[in-house]
Amino acid sequence: MKTFMFPGQGAQFKGMGAALFDAFPKQVESADKILGYSIKELCVNDPDNRLNQTEYTQPALYVVNALSYRQKINDTNTVPDFVIGHSLGEYNALEASGAVSFQNGLKLVKKRGALMSTAPKGAMAAVIGATEAEIDAILEHNGLTGIDVANFNSPVQTVISGLQEDIQKAHTYFKKEKIRYIPLNTSGAFHSRYMESSMVKFHTYLKRFKFTRLEIPVISNINARPYKQKDIVANLANQITHSVQWVQSIRYLMQQGDMAFEELGVGNILTNLVAAIQAQEQPPPVEKHAAPALPGKNAIEVNEAAPTTAKIQVNTPIEEPMTPQPAEAFDGQQAGADLSKKIATWNQANPIGTKVAVKGYEEELETRSEALILFGRRAGIYMKGYNGYFELDEVTPA
Repeated sequence: MKTFMFPGQGAQFKGMGAALFDAFPKQVESADKILGYSIKELCVNDPDNRLNQTEYTQPALYVVNALSYRQKINDTNTVPDFVIGHSLGEYNALEASGAVSFQNGLKLVKKRGALMSTAPKGAMAAVIGATEAEIDAILEHNGLTGIDVANFNSPVQTVISGLQEDIQKAHTYFKKEKIRYIPLNTSGAFHSRYMESSMVKFHTYLKRFKFTRLEIPVISNINARPYKQKDIVANLANQITHSVQWVQSIRYLMQQGDMAFEELGVGNILTNLVAAIQAQEQPPPVEKHAAPALPGKNAIEVNEAAPTTAKIQVNTPIEEPMTPQPAEAFDGQQAGADLSKKIATWNQANPIGTKVAVKGYEEELETRSEALILFGRRAGIYMKGYNGYFELDEVTPA
């Protein structure tokens, strides 16, 4: 089984999609008319330094993700069993499923970005190496109840959202507990109560659109379960103020069978998050979703002569390691369980940025990733300043 994943805001970078725009002139022309500017010029050259502004970031990522999906269909002549997107990427998942056209999806994203950019000023931060319960306890104990959880990205990576003053205060308390805390370069408190005014206005706007039948199951950010046709409008509106349940979404998909995950669009942020989730103990089984019959290539317009997209490392709020190879099947259940336990134990005790001693190196090194399953049978970890993984068995905290 196969799941295609689409990234959201934070994955953008100057030059993204350069190999795609000329291959899909019809979609690019439509995008330019809807947006009122050249989407290719924005993504490839960004002459006015607007790409990192929310009202421009969201349409840009949507278009690049959508063109990447079309190219994938051209290259493989197959459709996935499931689609999922992280925040903004969920619009690409819905477009890929046939629920919304490319043009209407872009209109929605344009409006969403404009509304979110005008919301009250806020801030966000990534908390690395703490559980949800630990984060809640620290916030409550220090009177920071105005902070919400925006993203449950991995078992050890959570993003919080709130007023700028509260996010700044929280840094002190997490640092005191020796928990890594990374303020993010965002202009608003996304996926929090502070987006309420944007959500209300966007809900009204959503009602203008008609959503057609979902031909591929789409996993919802807010409840980690497949979209129901009748709930599309409500889900998209609520997504603005609700947490992105990425961990539970991936766990749900893992329980549907032998699932392969492939990230389309920009970068490998989601690939790394999935690897971190897969490294943990398997979650309890859930009821499998009965996928509807897939429509084949007719689900989306394609271009018969699309080039191959180059995978490009992106700038992300959190330093990302090289993408590990997909895990292969383990030789035995016990071996897999032991490896997962080893990785989970390391990640719980040693957040990214831990100073370590490595066999064969005299100087201390610093980790730049969580421990991951690599090549299906090895536990590896990446170090700052090095391109390539280190065997976890050769690494000890300094």
